[in-house]
Order: sequence, then structure tokens, then C-alpha cells
Amino acid sequence: MSVDITRLSDGVDGIFIRNARFNTTLISFNFYMPLDKERVAEYALLPFVMTTCSNKYPDFSKLNYKLNKLYGAKLEASAEKVGDLQLLKMAVSVIDDKYTLDGEELCAQACELLMSLIFEPKAEDGAFFEEDLKREKRKAIEHIRGEMNEKRIYAKKRLIEEMYKNSPYGVSKCGTENQVQKITRKSLYKAWKELISSAYVRVNVIGNSLPVGLFESITERFGEIKRENITDCFNITPTRKAVKVKEITENMDISQGKLVMGFSSRTYGDDIKTAPMLVMCDIFGGGPYSRLFTNVREKMSLCYYCLASSVRVKGLITVDSGVEKQNADKAKEEILKQLEAVKKGEFSDFEFESSIKSITDSLKTYDDSQSSLDLWYSLRISSEKAVSPQEMSELVSKVEREQITDVANGVFLHTVYRLMPEGA
Repeated sequence: MSVDITRLSDGVDGIFIRNARFNTTLISFNFYMPLDKERVAEYALLPFVMTTCSNKYPDFSKLNYKLNKLYGAKLEASAEKVGDLQLLKMAVSVIDDKYTLDGEELCAQACELLMSLIFEPKAEDGAFFEEDLKREKRKAIEHIRGEMNEKRIYAKKRLIEEMYKNSPYGVSKCGTENQVQKITRKSLYKAWKELISSAYVRVNVIGNSLPVGLFESITERFGEIKRENITDCFNITPTRKAVKVKEITENMDISQGKLVMGFSSRTYGDDIKTAPMLVMCDIFGGGPYSRLFTNVREKMSLCYYCLASSVRVKGLITVDSGVEKQNADKAKEEILKQLEAVKKGEFSDFEFESSIKSITDSLKTYDDSQSSLDLWYSLRISSEKAVSPQEMSELVSKVEREQITDVANGVFLHTVYRLMPEGA
């Protein structure tokens, strides 16, 4: 697999990820905007409105007919959070041109379809249509309520809100239900104009070959737009060590409590800088060989699950666990005890080697899916070099025990969030 990056226009890059294993070509437009509490809900709604209709395809039946004509091409949309940025993704997947009848150039047509949805939205008089807005607002509110009902997701979300209060990373990637309710036809259209003119854009193309003229057609489209105040993707603030550990407890009508702990790390940044942090976090609370699994969960039975994860670009490590109310404090102390053990290098060769093997095996699976590769490169927007999964695997395989303890000694408890059952 090879990766080529091309500057297409001001603030627009194209990446071709060559992989001969796939029979389809995936083209994704990734728009990056600063996480803005006031605009986050409008930006998050845009990909879903824009991939259901356009001026050329005003309703889903006409759009679906066109997708069927493209041998069943598929459209996808999503809104994510990448460091202090909001990622808005619109993608199309279509079979490779070499498999079409009569040599039809489907990839170019699919890209043109996607660009028509992005650059020619279904709107009039500077506003989207009410029926389209109402439909997607309903779906967005259902999604937000769904996260609220899934208490594990809710608890981790609340930790991040408290840990990063008054900073961009604390903003929810889709906004709140109240913010979604307030979106109007005109405010959404204004957000679209801002997105097109000021987002940093990365176009990922993943397939066997780069269709002739594809990047040129994208360059031409962006050349028609006045681009200004383009998002700075390298301006991401790392997590600072807390002056005082923050502790928050909320009660709710639930049967199982949630204990979520957030830690700052002196190690942060791109893949090249943070490979040891990835291994350290996995030894601490990754697989069934990890300190948290074998000790806190299995030996001491203090929780139903106990897992550590990291957001390395922010220098953030979180531990989330499901606990009985009476075990919450014991679990917290034991989690901190296991972190101290890692800081002292008190982990076995088996734990160290198992972690390396688990991570490298996991990285190999990215080659099995175009959507996984697409997300991999989309999330590495602030890296100076687009490290491939294979290159990351090599970095991980070279990590040494001393690097693990060095990283661990730069990890400090920042915030503790408890979501506990009501009553005694």
C-alpha cells in the first residue's frame, strides 16, 4: 500500500491510498472546522442534509435512482471530533472502473455526484427547505437522546465536558438537543457557506488506481469558491496537569454505577511521538492481559468492566468502568494503584509482549476495510506525516520497557466522574 498527498487548492489536499485488495473505490470529502459551541450543532447536521438531496437530486428517490445507475454506489455521512476540531465527512463508494460494462467511468461519475451534493445543496433564497431540515433535526435529536440512554457513553461524555469545561474539546461533537431545536433554514445555510469557504478539506481516495482527472475536477470546483480564514489543523491544545483533582458525582435512576476517570499526560501529539503511550495505555487497561482487567476486574471483582483508552493528540487517557455503588471508591483506589505499578515498571514480560502483539495485530486489520483506512487518515489531520497503519505497527514493535515507565510517570489524575444509582 502506498500513500500520495497532493495539494489541490488553497486549504484543500488530496490523498490517494493505493490498495489493490479492494474491488471498489472510496472517495471521501473531509471538512475540518474548529469546535465552536455556538455552531457545532449546525455543522454536525450539514453532512446528513447534504447527502440526502441537492438541486440536481431534489428528493431521495431521484438520488437513489442515480446511485443504482452507478452499480449500487453507497453514500455515507458522519460528524466526528478530532482533537479541537470537528470533522464532517461525506463519502461515496463505487465499484472500480475495470469491473464495469463497456469500460464505463463510474468513479468520475460518483465523484461528480458527491460534489453536486456538497456544492449545489437543495436551497433557495439563502435557506434550506423546511422538510429536509425537519427530517434531519428529528434524526439528530434521536441520536442525542440515544447517547443519553446509553449510560456508559453518557458518563464518558460528561467526564469530557467537566474535564475540558470552557475549552473546545469539551464541546459535544453533535451539540445539544436544545441547540439542534434552534437550527433554522437560514442559519444552516449560513453554516454551509462557512464550511465551504473556510474549512480545511482533505479528500481521501482509496482504491486500486487514481481515476484520471479526478483531482483536477476537484481543484476546478474549489477554484470557483472564495476561500478565506481556513482552519488551522495544527492548533490543538494538549491536556494540562490539573492543579487540583476535580471530583463530580451525579445520581440517576440506574441499576449499575459508572466510574470514569480522566488523566493528563505529558506525552501528546502525532503517532511518531506517542507510540509508547499507546502501548502503556494498553498494558494499563487494554486487553485481558492488562493490569486493570486481571486485577481490578478479575482478582478483586470490583467492577463489571474496566478499560483504559487514549486520545494521544490531546495527551488524554481515560478509564471507564461499571461498578456497584459500594465499590466505587475501592475501584478508584485500585485503578490508581495499578497505574503506580506501571510507573514503577511492575509489569511482566508477558504483559508487555502481549500488548505489543495485540496492537500490531489490530493495526493489520485496517487493510481489510476501506472505511477503516479512510477513518485512519481522516483522524491524523494534525500529524506532520501521514503515518500508515503498517508504519505505526513498526513504531509499536520497537517500543521498549523503559519508554513505558517514562510515559506512565507523566500521567496524572485530572478528573473523576461518578454516575451512581439514586438512594442508599
